Amino acid sequence: MSTSTRNAQLIIAARLISDFGAFLNMVALATYVYLLSNSAMSVGVFLASRVGGGVFASLIGTRFYRRWAGRLPLIAFDLLRAGLLGLLLVLPVTEQALLLPVIAFGLGFGNSMFAIGLNSQLPHLIEGDQLLKTNAWITSASSAAMVGGSLVAGLLVAAFGFETVFALNVVTYLLAALFILPLRFARPSPGAEADHERGEWSALRQGLRTTPVVAAMLAVAMADTLGSAAHNVGLPIISKWLTPESASTTLGLMLAVWACGKLVGARIASRLKGSDNVNLERRFFFGVLLMSCGFILMFQQQTLYGLLLFSLPAGLGDGFSEVGLMSRLQREPDSLRLPIFSFLTLLQMTGFGVGMLIAAPFYAWWAPGAVVLLFHGIPLATLLVVKGLAIRGERVRRSNPTRDF
Repeated sequence: MSTSTRNAQLIIAARLISDFGAFLNMVALATYVYLLSNSAMSVGVFLASRVGGGVFASLIGTRFYRRWAGRLPLIAFDLLRAGLLGLLLVLPVTEQALLLPVIAFGLGFGNSMFAIGLNSQLPHLIEGDQLLKTNAWITSASSAAMVGGSLVAGLLVAAFGFETVFALNVVTYLLAALFILPLRFARPSPGAEADHERGEWSALRQGLRTTPVVAAMLAVAMADTLGSAAHNVGLPIISKWLTPESASTTLGLMLAVWACGKLVGARIASRLKGSDNVNLERRFFFGVLLMSCGFILMFQQQTLYGLLLFSLPAGLGDGFSEVGLMSRLQREPDSLRLPIFSFLTLLQMTGFGVGMLIAAPFYAWWAPGAVVLLFHGIPLATLLVVKGLAIRGERVRRSNPTRDF
């Protein structure tokens, strides 16, 4: 077995276990915070702290991984998450309330730093012709972890209590660290560090000017985050609206169908012919289009069956877009790839946090379908703008064939 294939198997296993732990604690901790405080405001502070940790990670991630690359930082962030959750097993309950926002910040920070480090360094672990397939398996593993972690968390809490769930969560992060330990990284090219002295963000701006399609993908990803924030706020609302007697069951089914669609979408994206940059870009844009349309139609339904039916294309689009985006960004050179992934994390964290704050009041004024139509209309409008600019650029190119672009 080649080193690249072995690395791919280890990474997929680590992401499966790590993401399972992330979804497990996301569900369990939000419930735990509410039970401890009996305050929706405390849950809001907890979630905001988690997002804040992700934003902080995006701001320092580039400099951090320039200095400390390889597998050891990834292991350290798994151990950090395990240690933070371990505090809930050893500290008295009376001392935990004030510490929970700190734990949330640390978990958000650890999750984002792990993702930035792994995504940006994947080309040093996997051969180029295996990147697309590996990204598809990573997305599939993350989808399976979401289904498992979200559904199992409630069952485990009900059957064994929060301490058992937190202990299991600690074990998942320790196992993920064990899978990272045997990874073997290729050395970056000698010129990869050449331009870092002039500043990472200025290098990023210059890089995006020379690759406008990547800038367009990041703009669409940001717009898509706003739509995702809106439907995440709306999922429990529409579940209770359609099935007031079994809202939690409906929400679980909906997430399961969506995640299955995402898994299938990732598998299809990896098997389509063509792996050039333009093919990956088209898959991303098509995936965002399919996902947004799927969520818009999903929230227009009046029955549970209709809701579940349109959860599937929404998930398919998410699988397509994630595989296309990750695989395309990993094609960028070493000097640009790390700041791009840090910037992408910053866009996603801020967009998701701000989007949830903006979208929430709309549900008090409008029907869920209208709110999701508005917010998922933002990525659709951004796609139209990107397409219009591309057509305009092509016309200019044809009218000025000798001009250097």
